[in-house]
Amino acid sequence: MNETPTPHKRHGGLAIAVIAGAQLMIVLDMTIVNVALPTIRNALHFSPTGLSWIVNAYTLVFGGLLLLGGRSGDIFGRRKMFITGITIFAAASLFGGMATSSGWLLAGRAIQGIGAAIASPTALALISSNFSELHERARAFAIYSAVSAGGAAIGLLAGGALTQYLSWRWVFFVNTPIAVLLVFLSMSVLSESERVKGSIDYVGAVLGTAGLATLVYGLIHASTTSWTNSTTLGFLVTGVILLTAFVFTELKIKEPLINFAILQDRDRGGAVAMILFVTAGMFGVFFFLTQFMQEVMGYSPTKAGIAFLPMTLGIMASAQLASRLVHKVGPKPFLMLGSLMIAGAMYWLSFLTPSSGYLDTLFPLLSLAIGAGMSFVSIFPLATHNVPQHQAGMASALVNVGQQVGGTIGLTVLVTEAVASGIRDFGALRPSIEQHLVSLTQATTTATVHGWDMAFRLAALFGISAFLIATIAIRSLRLDPSEETVAGGEFA
Repeated sequence: MNETPTPHKRHGGLAIAVIAGAQLMIVLDMTIVNVALPTIRNALHFSPTGLSWIVNAYTLVFGGLLLLGGRSGDIFGRRKMFITGITIFAAASLFGGMATSSGWLLAGRAIQGIGAAIASPTALALISSNFSELHERARAFAIYSAVSAGGAAIGLLAGGALTQYLSWRWVFFVNTPIAVLLVFLSMSVLSESERVKGSIDYVGAVLGTAGLATLVYGLIHASTTSWTNSTTLGFLVTGVILLTAFVFTELKIKEPLINFAILQDRDRGGAVAMILFVTAGMFGVFFFLTQFMQEVMGYSPTKAGIAFLPMTLGIMASAQLASRLVHKVGPKPFLMLGSLMIAGAMYWLSFLTPSSGYLDTLFPLLSLAIGAGMSFVSIFPLATHNVPQHQAGMASALVNVGQQVGGTIGLTVLVTEAVASGIRDFGALRPSIEQHLVSLTQATTTATVHGWDMAFRLAALFGISAFLIATIAIRSLRLDPSEETVAGGEFA
């Protein structure tokens, strides 16, 4: 009796393309809007603090619901939830692209985050369920990893070109036809996974995401008021209460979104903590420098996107080199050196002035690229090293959650510092404006750049924090590749 070929055997290459295409769309959307930020701000009248929500609304919901999305794939079927996530993402992209107000756009970004939180973990898990042969699975993971690494660069270049030659709206519209094609192909080239019995922790998902959102709003509100403002304090306290309730919920229920026990391992807990601080600073680089290049240096959106290309290539080259050595010497040296280079790059960027040129940004970006490549390629295998197979998905997902949450909170803190410092600096320049020693435009630019400088100095402290974690928490050990579990298993 002849065996009926399963979808992935008949369309192996196309199945990989569908999974990688979905991941590219999701990763790309984390950077594609950055180059368009100045244009979007002018079109929809965003405030400096409100502008950060264009990034945060997506990453906060994405990170907050990522574990829930992975768990839903295990219970309801990975292909089904993969298609559901992409469909939500496509509809949200179309909705956001038609926005005529800031609130409308932010709602679209948040819904995009929901779609991404469902599609991303199920895309990774589909590799495990669709490719049983070792060499096929290895090839699929290699393509998936390459797409994840290159997505940021493609996003910056695409965002610049679409904004300059079409409209900022196409930064969102471009996702819809791609997503429709992916949904159509998924139905015929991907096989459904075997479902597992269990429950979904909806309460934990709501508490965690709501707590993060409330905390972030309180931090941003402090930048334009004060830390003692009643509204600021109210949101900060509420955020802490909700997050505390989330932790207690996860510790008590039978099938939690996060099993905190897997973080008791010193190295695994250190890896997750490091990703928080590493991404906390890096999100600010894209956010501030895209504005600096366009508003201060006078770059077009396309030129600004190209200006980041050396950084992306540097990350890829550094990661390739480090990946060949990390199993021989262990991750600790790369984590220590990488975090120090990130901290140094951030401090270097804090000396930008309104008269700075591209070379003043290029060398810090290259330093940042080398440090980030070393760090990322060491953090992920360390987080999944020697973890039980049934917890492999959660261990890997926790690093991804840490990446989104760290980036969201980090950007919020940096924007708060930038706005507050800029306001103080503008106040100090007011007498010069009144005496006509400087123009209002000059004073505004000087104060804004000074605010960004102070944010970069704070980001340097994030890098130092990552270095201290690598030095104190991470043990000197070599990783055995056979003990690294494959991401994309069950999330329970």
